[in-house]
Amino acid sequence: MAAQAAAAGSRAWGRHFLPSSGLFTRLQSSQSRVQRLTGRPSVQSRLFSNSKILVELDENTGVATMTMKHPPVNSLSLEFLTEFSISLEKLENDKACRGVILTSALPGIFSAGLDITEMSGKSEAHYTEFWKAVQEMWLTLYHSRVATVAAINGSSPAGGCLMAMSCDYRIMADNPKFSIGLNETQLGIVAPFWFKDTIVNTIGHRAAERSLQLGFLYSPTEALRVGLVDELVPGEKVPLRAAEVMAQWLAIPDHARQLSKSLMRKPTLDRLLAHREADIQNFVSFISRDSIQKSLQKVMEKLKQRKG
Repeated sequence: MAAQAAAAGSRAWGRHFLPSSGLFTRLQSSQSRVQRLTGRPSVQSRLFSNSKILVELDENTGVATMTMKHPPVNSLSLEFLTEFSISLEKLENDKACRGVILTSALPGIFSAGLDITEMSGKSEAHYTEFWKAVQEMWLTLYHSRVATVAAINGSSPAGGCLMAMSCDYRIMADNPKFSIGLNETQLGIVAPFWFKDTIVNTIGHRAAERSLQLGFLYSPTEALRVGLVDELVPGEKVPLRAAEVMAQWLAIPDHARQLSKSLMRKPTLDRLLAHREADIQNFVSFISRDSIQKSLQKVMEKLKQRKG
């Protein structure tokens, strides 16, 4: 729901980033270095992609890299969310995959959050479909059987922050220009209960209460202090560190790690599953209000003016 999500006024549906870009090269180099350190031979990676997500699975390490490539800001549109969930489900069903590193191909941005254009001027049927896709993204990522590491190489407000928090470990680029947090209230929007549950589980009740009410966007240093991210590294070292951390997580037997994760996260997951339809109805009712629609329109107009 971040303000940046409408920055270009369009979703730039047809644009792609090539796997030979600097980010992918660094990720490949990082994984190769970890392979050298562990003495395991390098193998050809398996690639599959759609218009919004590039997936590279190294069958030797069992590590897949999911790279978001939805310019200008990796906003979580209905199409993006659908493709994200499909990509992650493919990896979930692939026995060769044991871990996923989630990152971005776009300079300076991890994900700007929910696409405001999906929530403005649409029908109730569209809002229903969109919110189901948001729920599905979170359920799939938060409940994933594989180890998940967020390589946060740019700003990550609102829904982008939710994605990062849903991973098992978060590494953020140490750049004061970047920020992360659930800033929905700054846009006149209320984060739903499962967003709230996720941040409470991450940073504790009191810090989450202040964060949600004031719509905090934390600098990397502040995010590390409150526990929103687990560590900071220079931007160019994010891919290497993500690969190193993933190797540590995969040193644990999968069944023990998976059961421990389920024990910690099942109550939060079950709460949404038990109230999923009510949550959709609440969202549709809330987002359809004239006051909320007017607020979103004002945000979009400000963004257009700022861009101009």
